Amino acid sequence: MVTTTTERLSPRIGVLTIATFAVGTDAFVVNGVLPELSRSLDVSVGEAGQLVSVFAIAYAVLSPVLAAATGNWPRRTVLLAALGVFVVGNAITALAPDYGLALASRVMAAAGAAAITPTASTAAAALASPERRGRAMSLVTLGLVSSTALGVPIGTLLGSVASWRETMWLVAALGVVAGAGVALWLPPVPNPPATTLRARLAPLRDRTIALILTATVAMFIGIYLVTIYLSVIVEHATAGDGVRLTVLLFAAGVAGTISNVVTGGWTDRFGPMRVITIAMALGALDFALMPWTTATFAGALIAVIAYGLASWSVMVPQQHQLIAAAPATPSLVVSLNASAIYLAVSLAGVLGAAALQLVPGPFLPWLAALFLLVGLAAAWAAEKFKR
Repeated sequence: MVTTTTERLSPRIGVLTIATFAVGTDAFVVNGVLPELSRSLDVSVGEAGQLVSVFAIAYAVLSPVLAAATGNWPRRTVLLAALGVFVVGNAITALAPDYGLALASRVMAAAGAAAITPTASTAAAALASPERRGRAMSLVTLGLVSSTALGVPIGTLLGSVASWRETMWLVAALGVVAGAGVALWLPPVPNPPATTLRARLAPLRDRTIALILTATVAMFIGIYLVTIYLSVIVEHATAGDGVRLTVLLFAAGVAGTISNVVTGGWTDRFGPMRVITIAMALGALDFALMPWTTATFAGALIAVIAYGLASWSVMVPQQHQLIAAAPATPSLVVSLNASAIYLAVSLAGVLGAAALQLVPGPFLPWLAALFLLVGLAAAWAAEKFKR
């Protein structure tokens, strides 16, 4: 019998947190080692950057496909297989002698990651009682959020003092640790009821789920417009000083980590829509004020802390909404949500680059604020149809 007490549940979910920490680190750590990676593989920095884009696109495409294909597998089996693929993919990246193999290995690593995150989230939800589901999922998403504050800076530092290849070995090692934890400590997790592939894909035709996913895409375009282009947005505050930028990035990551920890409890206590509404309203206000708040370092520090607190408060309640809307296919809808987030990452990069041709960097958050409000409107529309 699976326990739902916090004391016995938390260590088990901690194993899942390590897995998502590895995924989050892998997704964005390449950004910090692009110059060295491009020199090592004899390609331009722009071409090296495609390693990030390929990972994001492969993740977005493969996540729902793998969720449907492995829906009847035991959750522990899915996690162990996915972590194995993830580790091998990153090991090949670390050893890749040329750009082509490195690119292919990023697709392989993304395939593993695409199965890890949604499976970990639904496993955490299954291990918790309904009134503690939000807390359980927040512990899993803590891995993704904390990787921004800790994993990416550590990997970037390792790449600067050693090599980008050591950075990829670090990510692979995290996957090995997570796999050992799953094998040794994760208890059997109840599977959703067996259904056909067509039945598993049925949520895609559900208007409520479509609106929730639309909300996820819009919200995370706004969030990642600021995340990806933060160095440009705060350029007046940092004056090109890398140490100052690192402080701002770390502050935003820590704020996001704290926010994610408490959001699970808030979701359980106040309901997901109230948390989403407050977070997106505060985020939009913070983004709207950034052209002025980022004029000084102190103002920028306050702005990025507010950004971290508001932006990373929506992941758990969005997952909560999806699982409540499709209780028979939780793995599929959570994987679709993960795909929506990675689609948003890709779109944010393109939209931000285009917008910066028209407006100065400090004004880019205005576009981000607009997307947050569009996402909030879609979330409320989904809530209306759900009723």
